[in-house]
Amino acid sequence: MTTRPVALVTGGNRGIGRGIAYALADSGFDVVIADLAATANTTETEAGLAVRGARCRFVAADIGELQTHAPLLDATWALAGRLDCLVNNAGVSVASRGDLLDVSVKSFDRVLGINLRGTFFLTQAAARRMLADTPSGHPRSIVTISSANAVIASPDRAEYCVAKAGLAMMTRLYALRLAAAGIGVYEIRPGVIRTDMTQVAAAKYDRLIGEGLTPIARWGEPEDVGRAAAMLARGELPFVTGEAIHVDGGLHLHKF
Repeated sequence: MTTRPVALVTGGNRGIGRGIAYALADSGFDVVIADLAATANTTETEAGLAVRGARCRFVAADIGELQTHAPLLDATWALAGRLDCLVNNAGVSVASRGDLLDVSVKSFDRVLGINLRGTFFLTQAAARRMLADTPSGHPRSIVTISSANAVIASPDRAEYCVAKAGLAMMTRLYALRLAAAGIGVYEIRPGVIRTDMTQVAAAKYDRLIGEGLTPIARWGEPEDVGRAAAMLARGELPFVTGEAIHVDGGLHLHKF
């Protein structure tokens, strides 16, 4: 058991997940990170968490496979005897961008199966466990990392947009269900964030940012998303739930 608050971060090996895990550790959390498999990235993330004074456990889990959810939560409770913050970060993009009229059933099912279906049911399982626990006294929360594409349409990756829009509604639904138990539920919508996933289009985004894509004219960093997630996990907005925070440099702001 531990008196430190505990967070579970899915997709925690690298990128935005690592940025969130580090920010939570800096805020005094012990962290369970889940990802498909342990890699060199896992080792690096674990070392970074240790430097920050956090206990860490890695659990291999594919959230798109619902049977992995119970073992993942069991491992979290085995480490700490509690869960104060679930961060739903794991997700996939489309295998290749293309015409909306050419979206395949296979691609649609893959993206929604992980990004929306898997996230919904992991949240359900975690919420049930959290409700069954006696509150520790630390603020409890569920934070889902969606995307600017929850509201900004990109027809060349339609299934991704549909999944992220679904996460926005999921956040509102769980916020309503869990408010009476004092569990805040939030969504973070990152914009253009510098990760391995976006580096394949780095030249394109450099150009767009230079042309005024975002009012804050720079790339976002995983640390930017991490700061927002940690603020929510610390309970700094106690009279807010079901809200979306745009970490996108102002990308979502309409202008003409």
